[in-house]
Amino acid sequence: MFRLERTVAPLWVQALLPVVAVVITFALTATLLWLVNANPLEAYYYFLVDPLSNRVSLLEVLVKATPLLLTGAAVTWAFTGGFWNIGAEGQLYAGAVAATAVGLQMQNMPPWVAIPLMIVAGFAAGMLWVLVPVLMKLKLGIDEVVTTLLLNPVALFIVSWLLNGPWRNPVSQWPQSPDIAASAIFPKLLPRARLHFGFVLAILVLILMGYIFRQTALGMRMRAVGLEPAAARFAGIRVQRTMLISALVSGGIAGLAGVSEIAGIHYHLIDAISPGYGYTGILVATLGMLNPLGVGVAALFIGLIDTGGQTVSRALGVPVYLGDVIQATLLLVTLGVLLLRNYRIRFVRRAS
Repeated sequence: MFRLERTVAPLWVQALLPVVAVVITFALTATLLWLVNANPLEAYYYFLVDPLSNRVSLLEVLVKATPLLLTGAAVTWAFTGGFWNIGAEGQLYAGAVAATAVGLQMQNMPPWVAIPLMIVAGFAAGMLWVLVPVLMKLKLGIDEVVTTLLLNPVALFIVSWLLNGPWRNPVSQWPQSPDIAASAIFPKLLPRARLHFGFVLAILVLILMGYIFRQTALGMRMRAVGLEPAAARFAGIRVQRTMLISALVSGGIAGLAGVSEIAGIHYHLIDAISPGYGYTGILVATLGMLNPLGVGVAALFIGLIDTGGQTVSRALGVPVYLGDVIQATLLLVTLGVLLLRNYRIRFVRRAS
C-alpha cells in the first residue's frame, strides 16, 4: 500500500514540481479553450512553439521577460531573507519615477554618465519605497504583506498626479512625461529589435544573486532567517539586520525593473508602464522555487506565454486575455503543488 508521509521530498521530486504545475495548468485551461471552440493542442502550439519559430517573436519573448526577470529576482531575494514583499509593483513605479526625473536632466551628459545615474536612482527609489514597511515590521511588528501591498496603489496615485500635473507633456497635453534625454536611453542589443541593455542587466542581477546565495555569508544568513528566524537568532545571526538588507535590496531590484521600462522601452513615464509586472514577479519567484536559475527559466516561460497569447488570439480568434488566465491559474496550481515539497509517497508492504 502507499502512504503519504510528512517529510522533505527528494530533490528530484522538488525539481519536477514546477513541471507538474505547468502540465496541470494547461490541462485545466484546456476546458476554457473548448468553450470558445478552439482546439487546445493547436492553441498550445501557438502559445509555446510558434513564438520561437521566428526572430521577431523570439526577441519579443526576451523583451517581455526582462522586467519579469527583475521583479522575480526582487521577490526571490526578499522571500529568501524572510521578508514577504508583495510590493514589487509599487517599487517598480518608484524606480520608474526616479529614472524619469534623472533622465530628464541628462541632455548634456554622455551615456556612460547618464545611464549609471539612472540605474542608481531607480535602485535607491525602490529601496526608499520599501523602507517604511520594513521598519514597521521590525519596530512595530506590523505584517509586511499588508503594508507593501497597500503601498502599490499609492505609487500609482503619485504617478497619476505627476502626469496630470508637473510632468504633463507640454506639447501634446497628454498625461505622460516629456521624453528622457537620448543619452539616457538603454542601447539596443541587436539591430531592428526592441531587445535592450535591460535584459543584460537582469541576467547580471540573477548571476550575482546566485553567487551571493551560494558563496557568501550573507546568503547563508538570509536563508537561515528565511527558514526559521528563531533558530537563526539562537545561532547568533542578527535577524533584524538581515531582514532589513533583504527588504531594501529587494526594493532596489524591483526599482531597476522600472528603470528598464523607462530607459529601454517607453523613454517617458506613463501611468500604465507596468501591466502588473510586480505581481507577476511573485508567480515567477514561486514557479522558480526561489532559485535564481529557476527564476530565469520561469520569467522566460511567462514571457513566452505573454507573446503566445497575442499569437493565439490572432490565429484562432480567442480572447487575448487568455494568457492572463493561464498565468493566474498557474500561480494557484503552483502554490498547491509546492505543498508536496513537505511530503513523500512511500510504498509499505502489508503485514501477512
